[in-house]
Amino acid sequence: MLWKKGRRSDNVEEAPDGGGGGGGMRLGGGKGLGLVGIVVVVAFGLLTGQDPMQILGEITNQMGQSTAVAPQQRQTPAANDPQVDFVRAILGDTEDTWQAIFKQAGRQYKDPSLVLFRGRVSSACGLASSASGPFYCPEDQKVYLDLDFFREMSQRFKASGDFAQAYVIAHEVGHHVQTLLGISAKIQAARQRGERMEGDNGLLVRQELQADCLAGVWAYNAQKRLNWLEPGDIEDALNAANAIGDDRLQQQGQGRVVPDSFTHGTSAQRVRWFKTGFAQGQLNQCDTFSAKSL
Repeated sequence: MLWKKGRRSDNVEEAPDGGGGGGGMRLGGGKGLGLVGIVVVVAFGLLTGQDPMQILGEITNQMGQSTAVAPQQRQTPAANDPQVDFVRAILGDTEDTWQAIFKQAGRQYKDPSLVLFRGRVSSACGLASSASGPFYCPEDQKVYLDLDFFREMSQRFKASGDFAQAYVIAHEVGHHVQTLLGISAKIQAARQRGERMEGDNGLLVRQELQADCLAGVWAYNAQKRLNWLEPGDIEDALNAANAIGDDRLQQQGQGRVVPDSFTHGTSAQRVRWFKTGFAQGQLNQCDTFSAKSL
């Protein structure tokens, strides 16, 4: 992938090492581990075969030990770090792509920020560790990424390549697009009404598959504008989508597949919806909520 063609975003921040040593988490009437944070932890537990309750317990203990109320101070990432440069290039192009798509639809796109962290980090959605993997917090409209996740993708899930990493970033930015379009708020309202969230046909799966489709929409439009993909790049992204399907991760982690606990969709579904977005680059192709078959 000729990613150096991409415009560098100025919206990349770096959290202090270890997420500020537990700082920034408001207790006693402030926000604890939010619903989005819990979903992220559960999803990562399924992804790695770990017990989500154990992870949640560790996070809760960390939160209980924290008494600081000062917000974290974000820092400017090192300008000469190739990984940071890559992230800035991909994020910058998602900004250019979605600004153009929104403008064409008569809307205004608001750029998200991307926070790089190591170890753990505080967000408006709660405290998260690197075990949570990349995530998007709708409450502060920021993407959170531990760069070590890319190494784990390559080593543990055999999903390597620049475009595979770009797909991960674009998927999280897809959640930001959902927030701007009001989709995330509708999901939250449905949760409060007691509608089904988890499961192979649940709203969480449909939300995640739509983010995969939106990543495909970005990839199509970015390629049309920059012509930066090389042979094998699309296969890298599809391999990444395939590697992190609920069915494959559950089979690897616990030796069996439990569709009732799906949160992201099967490998085949994730590949299908990325390809759907990439086929024409049209936002209206990504209505996973109306689809009878995922």
